[in-house]
Amino acid sequence: MAAITSCHNCSFPNFSTPHFAPSTKQQSRCVKISSFMKSASQTSKLPCWKKPAAFQPVDQKNQRDWLSLIKKNAISIALVIELLVGIPAFGAMDQANAAALSPSVPDVSVLISGPPIKDPGALLRNALPIDNKTIREVQKPLEDITESLKIAGTKALDSVERNVRQASRVLKDGKSLIIGGLAKSKVDDGIEKLNKLETGLGELQTIIEDRNRDAVAPKQRELLNYVGSVEEDMIESFPYEVPEEYKTMPLLKGRATVDMKVKVMDNPNLSECVFRIVLDGYNAPVTAGNFIDLVERHFYDGMEIQRADGFVVQTGDPQGPAEGFVDPSTEKTRIVPLEIMVNGEKSPFYGETLEELGLYKSQTKLPFNAFGTMAMAREEFESNSASSQVFWLLKESELTPSNANILDGRYAVFGYVTENEDLLADLKVGDVIESMQVVSGIENLENPSYKIAV
Repeated sequence: MAAITSCHNCSFPNFSTPHFAPSTKQQSRCVKISSFMKSASQTSKLPCWKKPAAFQPVDQKNQRDWLSLIKKNAISIALVIELLVGIPAFGAMDQANAAALSPSVPDVSVLISGPPIKDPGALLRNALPIDNKTIREVQKPLEDITESLKIAGTKALDSVERNVRQASRVLKDGKSLIIGGLAKSKVDDGIEKLNKLETGLGELQTIIEDRNRDAVAPKQRELLNYVGSVEEDMIESFPYEVPEEYKTMPLLKGRATVDMKVKVMDNPNLSECVFRIVLDGYNAPVTAGNFIDLVERHFYDGMEIQRADGFVVQTGDPQGPAEGFVDPSTEKTRIVPLEIMVNGEKSPFYGETLEELGLYKSQTKLPFNAFGTMAMAREEFESNSASSQVFWLLKESELTPSNANILDGRYAVFGYVTENEDLLADLKVGDVIESMQVVSGIENLENPSYKIAV
């Protein structure tokens, strides 16, 4: 598997590609990719090639065996190639070829089950702990506008119009069902957002009739924000109990938004940038709570970007011998457990990877699929070793659709960059985080340690 870890005295494989080279700061503070090649080589050996005597044709049984072997190893080989060189190994594999592979590799058949969901907003909406089919049926066609806009010119507007009409029809016919799903304490706010959504759909229809293609995407984002707000208004309270051993830690019981301002060095085209990050405490309350608590302590302010290699951007390793945040009240490093929420479960798994739990086909609520997925770095062989080091995934993958990434279930995702995420690729080692600031959701933080006098 791939191993993304925080460590001292890291040992790096000698890859010929720069994607996994250690940061120039020092190899002892890093994200490491190490054991994937070893495990892949053990499980994905290529067949030996022998010339048949006198070039006799291979009989049908041997040919079937040979083809079966190729199919069984195709996915693993492709993952190795993609991980090393950053190029989707399957390229534009057609559906017929993909279908031919799936019977031979049932454990990874989810990898080729459909197009990936890359939009961080869509991933966050889908991760909310709600069960209201009607609002989801409004959400889906509005999200599909993104695909419709890939059609060239104003022809895209015909497809967009179908999306809008579908969403409008569902909203009109099912508005009472949506209102019925609102939390009692949030009904008024939810109805207000629904009315704005209804008005906005009418405005988007006018934009389409005016053939104003450029105005579609901004209006789409506005409407999806209303949808997300309505969906959040369906949650009355935090839906589960955090395990006893973590109850006294900082916990984010809901969502919060953080703005990270970065000063960019030696870039004539970019001097500074503000990245907006949405933290998801519904699915990672301990991990997100730890991070927002550190933000309120100004732990990251003035810290440099410590790795930026085209695969990830990483920071959070403080100066000195400690690898993470040392709580001044205890004089010990705060350790955060591995925390993974899985679809169909009511609460996260703690302390073990999904692979260790034997949940090979399980799909994570917060997948590594959006550009700017945010997760905790940790020691490679110790699941409960995260503290303050965080990374943002930059690598996009056409091979690994949402909830099937090779990192899913091994590292704790707790948020996504939702604005200016593309500019993460421009960050370099030595760029400085000028500040991180919580702009909303601080009221969802329980047990904040930053308020404790020391």
